[in-house]
Amino acid sequence: MLSLILAESALELIPNELQNHNSVLAHSKRVNKNPSELILDVSWHFAAMKRIKNEIKRGRPDLVHFCMLEACSIPLYFENKLQIYIHTIEDKVISVGNNVHLPKSYHRFIGLIEKLYATGIIEEGEKKLLEIKNMGFAELIDKINPKEIIGLSTKGATSSYEKLAKVIGKDSCIVVGGYPKGHFSDQILKRMNNLVSVDKNPLEVHVIISRVLYEYEKELLSS
Repeated sequence: MLSLILAESALELIPNELQNHNSVLAHSKRVNKNPSELILDVSWHFAAMKRIKNEIKRGRPDLVHFCMLEACSIPLYFENKLQIYIHTIEDKVISVGNNVHLPKSYHRFIGLIEKLYATGIIEEGEKKLLEIKNMGFAELIDKINPKEIIGLSTKGATSSYEKLAKVIGKDSCIVVGGYPKGHFSDQILKRMNNLVSVDKNPLEVHVIISRVLYEYEKELLSS
């Protein structure tokens, strides 16, 4: 099965050092939740996030939402030929179950993720939809044990969506950055077999995901 990892994703709870900032407290009061229960979002917490470590790679849960909607809304996923993982900037991993229908509303998605952080798992009957665990990227790779790990980055060797799709094996793992700016950390890069750039333009990550997976689907059908 093909695996997709959204690595170092800009998805996390508000860290301890920001929880007493005025912008965080105002948001907390507005939604009637404790700051420690809220997802960090630059739209609400911009003032609090200034000068925090890795600022440009944090506080964009909307980007993760877009990417998950793209990956979870295609035939490849619904035919159980794609396994999706969200590795976060704080070294947690969300495993996405089979045939999960994610909320298209951003606010409902945030509510779901905040519940996931609180409970560790989201289930529907006996079906596991989402599960979150403390896990680094290297541990996740060891768990998946793919034959090949392909990272998508503007720093990679130039290719195209079509060419890449032809060399992706069924037991490969595709890794894309789940953040708005920046590049993979050295910790991520050292586990890559190949680093590929599929577009001359620095497109948003959900666009890259949709195009790569579409070409891979076409390649499966033609083989």
